[in-house]
Amino acid sequence: MRRVPPTKTSLLKLKSELGFARLGHELLDQKRNILIMELLSLVDQAVDFQERTDTALADAYGTLEEATLRIGRLEVMNLGRAIAIDAEIGITQRRVMGVQLPVVETRFEEHPPYYSPEATTFWIDEASNLFKEALKVMGRLAELKISIVRLAAEVRRTIRKVNALEKIAIPDLEETVHYVNSRLEENEREMFVLMKMVKSRLESRKEQGL
Repeated sequence: MRRVPPTKTSLLKLKSELGFARLGHELLDQKRNILIMELLSLVDQAVDFQERTDTALADAYGTLEEATLRIGRLEVMNLGRAIAIDAEIGITQRRVMGVQLPVVETRFEEHPPYYSPEATTFWIDEASNLFKEALKVMGRLAELKISIVRLAAEVRRTIRKVNALEKIAIPDLEETVHYVNSRLEENEREMFVLMKMVKSRLESRKEQGL
């Protein structure tokens, strides 16, 4: 409990602080719930995109192996060096309850033709497309994982603040308000008794003609 003088001014100030603390607790509690819901949603999406990433990479490498079996490793390497695709990863930001989260967008700029159609096979083109798709999915997965880490950290900070208000600050203010209020009521009772005593003595003296 705080050490404050038991005055009406102190009581008003403490009640104002208590109201502000309760409002802060309510807002932080709402923030915590929103962050947790967003976090759980991102975790579900991350699980899905992890599976999609594994599948996309497996398909891409499987197609590349098929191309290698059909035209040979050396030819695949030569054709791979001929492919001219610029990959660009753009990162912007979005905010959730004040937390900055990344938004990853993977873009490709192609400069065909890479090679003569007669010199290649369907599997090379398919492998190229599948690897591009895998990169997009991996970018989204990275976005989700970073967002989860940041949101989890903010959830922990918010929970600490909620607990501090709920278990320390608000009870302390409530106890102090109760103490000051009790002292003020006690002082008023004492003043009331004193005033009655003074009045009684004055009336007694008046009756005695003093």
